[in-house]
Parts: sequence; C-alpha cells; structure tokens
Amino acid sequence: MKKFEYMVLPVPSKGFLGYKIDHDALTSRLNELGNKGWEVTSMAATSLDHCTSHGVIILKKEIGH
Repeated sequence: MKKFEYMVLPVPSKGFLGYKIDHDALTSRLNELGNKGWEVTSMAATSLDHCTSHGVIILKKEIGH
C-alpha cells in the first residue's frame, strides 16, 4: 500500500492587495520540489480578511521511494 507525505506551500504575493504573484520564483520553487519527488495535487485561494487574498499549493510525495 502506498503512503504519502503532504506539504502546504504558501504562494507568495505582493503588490496592492497582494494579488501579484512572482511566476518565475514560483515556477523555480515548484521545479525544485518536483525534482525532490513532490507532486502538486491542488491549489486553493485563502483570505486573510475581506480584501486580501493569498493562495496555497498542496503537494504530495510518496514515502519510501
């Protein structure tokens, strides 16, 4: 039976109301994690308050391989 480890990766944002994402930095980080066996399973938007939005990426890696 496969077993997995999970990671929640915050998506850094900047700019007015925090809506701008540094795509190059995010791509680099995801490639780095992918080379270590992590796979993106989903992404979700989160709110810190009524006018600020951020996101998180959920990743998983099989344990023992």
